Amino acid sequence: MPLGGGNKCGRCLKTVYFAEEVLCDGRSFHKSCFLCMVCGKNLDSTTVAVHMDEIYCKACYGKKYGPKGYGYGQGAGTLSMDKGESLGITQEEPAPHRPTSNPNPSKLAQKFGGSDKCPRCGKAVYAAEKVIGAGSAWHKSGCFTCATCKKSLESTTLADKDGEIYCKSCYGKNFGPKGFGYGLGAGALAHTQ
Repeated sequence: MPLGGGNKCGRCLKTVYFAEEVLCDGRSFHKSCFLCMVCGKNLDSTTVAVHMDEIYCKACYGKKYGPKGYGYGQGAGTLSMDKGESLGITQEEPAPHRPTSNPNPSKLAQKFGGSDKCPRCGKAVYAAEKVIGAGSAWHKSGCFTCATCKKSLESTTLADKDGEIYCKSCYGKNFGPKGFGYGLGAGALAHTQ
C-alpha cells in the first residue's frame, strides 16, 4: 500500500480508502467508479468482465469482444435493435469522481462507510439484509420482488429493465418478443384483440 492512505483507484487514480474499496483483477476501485466502461452500469463480482485494464458488464463485453456471426445470438436480446455501432461501441466520458456523501448521521454508519439505499423503498440497506440485483442493493425480504407480480426473486430468476427488477415470466410478457410463434404454451394460440 503506497504512502498517503490507500491504493489508487483503477479508474479515477485517486486514493481508495478501505471502506469504499472494491477489488477486481488485483486493482482497487471506489464503489462509485466500479462501472462498465461502455454503458456505465454498476458492477459487482457476478457481473464484471475484465479485458486488459478495462472493466465491462457481461453484456457489453460480449458485444465488444465475444464471438460474431450467424448462430452466436443470445436469446431474445438478438431480436432487439443493437446499439453497438458495428461493435465499435463508442464510449461515453465517465462522470467526474464525486466523493461519497453519507446522509446517515449515526456515528457507527459514518465510521464504517454508511449504507446503500434500496431503490424500492428508499431506506438504508445494511450488509445482513443486502441482495445485489440490477446494479443496486435491495432488501432481501419485501423489496427484492418482481415489480409486476410481487413474486420473491433470486439472483438466478431475475431480469432487469431500466433499474427495475422482474421475474423472468413477467419480463418476457412485458418486454419479450411479440407475435406468432413467440407464445408460452397452449395459451399462445388464444386470440387476442
